[in-house]
Amino acid sequence: MSTRREIKDGALFDVLDRGLVYTEVLGWIDMGHARGNDVAVLRRQFAEGERSGQPSYSVMYRQDMGILKFKSRFGVGKFSRWEIKRGRSSDEINRMMLAMMMNTASRFESLQSLRSFSWYTDSGFSGEDLVSDLFGFYRAIIPGQYGYQLRSVSYGSAIRRWDYYGAIGTHKNHGFRPILFPDPDEPCVRHQPYLATLPHFMTWLRPWNDFTSGTVRVVTHDGTSLSLMGKTQ
Repeated sequence: MSTRREIKDGALFDVLDRGLVYTEVLGWIDMGHARGNDVAVLRRQFAEGERSGQPSYSVMYRQDMGILKFKSRFGVGKFSRWEIKRGRSSDEINRMMLAMMMNTASRFESLQSLRSFSWYTDSGFSGEDLVSDLFGFYRAIIPGQYGYQLRSVSYGSAIRRWDYYGAIGTHKNHGFRPILFPDPDEPCVRHQPYLATLPHFMTWLRPWNDFTSGTVRVVTHDGTSLSLMGKTQ
């Protein structure tokens, strides 16, 4: 779950790998979600599969979280495993990765929303999660400096929004469009959160949807993982 103490100055947007930043284009962004490391791992699996020389290969995408309970740390999450017919283009691979990420991310947020986890986190479908995942995807396949383009705001401007509208975890978002929070100090706007449209650079790909041609076979559609990550002292 995101907290007020995680808020960072938007001037640091392009160097942060954790924390919470407010942008005027995508609203709140969780910089941990936005790193795109999960997409980089998945892309390496595709690259290795394409080099394998085999007729097909398997790839897996996962999202998980750590939970501390009874002096032990557990990892719980969701994953998808697909079998891919070798010989895919870069565009096809990007569309497959996007579909795997969007599907798994939505199911992971649903997992966090279960009453079983409500004692631990309010993060299920927290307003920033899915849009941060989507931004992290595009950032991974098109690296660059995005702070200026997304109009990240100062620490003071972000804090004003948090204190006026409340914690982002109380604003649920079941889709990948951003929730924007107008600046409370701006007198000429309605001070109410609203869903906005995504910028063009986050809409030019369409998720893969061809599951009848034999190019893709979904091996595991709704996998749930639970693992012991270690004991605490």
